[in-house]
Amino acid sequence: MIVFKTLKWKNFLSTGNNWSSVDIQKATTTLVVGQNGAGKSTMLDALAFALFGKAHRNISKNQLINSINKKGTIVEVVFTVSGSEFKIIRGIKPNIFEIWKNGVMINQDSHAKEYQKVLEQNILKLNHKSFHQIVVLGSSSFIPFMQLSANHRKDVIEDLLDINVFSKMNSLLKEQMSSLREKIKDIGHQIELGKTRIDSQKKYIKDIKAINKEAKEEKQKLIDDHRSKIDTLQSDNMVLSAWIEDHLSSATEQKEEASMSIQGLNQYKAKFNADIKKLVKDVKFFESNDACPTCTQPITEETKQLHISKGKAKAKELSAAIETADQTLHTKSELLDAVEQVIKQCQESQSEIHGNNQSISNFQDAIDRTQKEIDKIGAGADIEAADNDLNNLIEESNEQVEVKLKLNEDYQYGQVIATMLKDTGIKTKIIKQYLPVINKLCNQYLQVLDFYVHFNLDEAFSETIRSRHRDDFTYDSFSEGEKQRIDLALLFTWRQIAKMKNSVATNLLILDETFDSSLDDDGVDNLMKILYSLGEETNVFVISHKSELEDAAFQRKLEFVKEKNFSKLKAA
Repeated sequence: MIVFKTLKWKNFLSTGNNWSSVDIQKATTTLVVGQNGAGKSTMLDALAFALFGKAHRNISKNQLINSINKKGTIVEVVFTVSGSEFKIIRGIKPNIFEIWKNGVMINQDSHAKEYQKVLEQNILKLNHKSFHQIVVLGSSSFIPFMQLSANHRKDVIEDLLDINVFSKMNSLLKEQMSSLREKIKDIGHQIELGKTRIDSQKKYIKDIKAINKEAKEEKQKLIDDHRSKIDTLQSDNMVLSAWIEDHLSSATEQKEEASMSIQGLNQYKAKFNADIKKLVKDVKFFESNDACPTCTQPITEETKQLHISKGKAKAKELSAAIETADQTLHTKSELLDAVEQVIKQCQESQSEIHGNNQSISNFQDAIDRTQKEIDKIGAGADIEAADNDLNNLIEESNEQVEVKLKLNEDYQYGQVIATMLKDTGIKTKIIKQYLPVINKLCNQYLQVLDFYVHFNLDEAFSETIRSRHRDDFTYDSFSEGEKQRIDLALLFTWRQIAKMKNSVATNLLILDETFDSSLDDDGVDNLMKILYSLGEETNVFVISHKSELEDAAFQRKLEFVKEKNFSKLKAA
């Protein structure tokens, strides 16, 4: 049971920077009065904001901040649940949201939405709608149970009966079932893949066994062909090597000798040419000069002729020597070209020998590979290994089939559980047990309120209302005063059901201008009778601006007043 103890707020709506505090347990009945706009319903909005982060009325979060101070909005509520004391602190500018249990703040590591879920699902065990169905009845933005949609009616009753756990279980089960479907799909794919691999392995084994003597002979023939080619290449290499041995050495020596001879002859030619040039110069000197340019002595004709004839004779000898050298050079050059051609042929033969050796190596590798294939065929090693692989594949496939059977079994169990967790399952059976109690309580409260009709909710939470003359009506068929009697009857019914369940029961009941709307005098009197009968465990707050209610037997009166545009509680 939720027992509310205190509520206080400041800088909230029209309330200023001073705390407004209400001791909820101080009296069993409290009348809350004040002029319009004085802040009577502020207490209700503060409580809703503290518990659920939003006001009871349709007011945005920014509008909750006092418009004059514009910051420091804070609300605190203290209550006990199952012997533990909780304090909720919630504020705006700065944003605050704290949950304290027995003086220790609960971990705030989670997101604010998750933190709110902790409060609603684990502590209050009520959401905003359900809380207002059993705690509040008002004429502002409150939506009575009968004006809720069928789904929202269902949510309220599930909260009250504490059976929404089945909805949560159903949600978790759906996730598990989705995961199971994916696993079954995956394992099915693996099984099909395994079957393909098994078929391929069987075919491989069959192909291996099909290799016979003919296959061996074919491979042996290939080896013999490679060996024949190796023999031919080796024979070619022997011929080439012998030719190189016969020619390379002498050709190299001849090349060196011819090169040296050509070099010497070129040197002699150069010297002869230089001597000829000198002789030609001397002859031209004696032909052109009659006296020595150095000593100026005259040169006789005889001397000139002697030197000229000697020079020409010597030049003739040198020209003959150059001609002989040219002939020798030509001969040596031809010899050098011939031996270089022989050396080139030797180099080409060496390259051919290298290529042949590479081919011989390749043929030998092919022979070794083929021989290994023949050895494997003879030994049957591949067949044994292939058989082992096949057995492993079959064993793995059998294990996967077992896993799939287990997953299918779990999925079938899940479907059975899902059927039980559906709205037509366990929840319907529980609701069926409580519906007679709900209808009975509601009709009892309707009689106390002098509204003699027979009210009935069915399993779909649709109402049937019959008059004394057994005429069928719906909620919308009645006047506003009659509707309010039905709303009051349901409010007290939900509180009784909450007490039965205890988990969602509470000491607090707030009637916000309920007496000021559509109730006639008899309705007011009858409602007061119900309030007086609730006992000391219930703390009732009646918010009203009806002056005649002040004469009623309320144990306490709280008056809100407006001073300098700020709402405050007037001291009693």
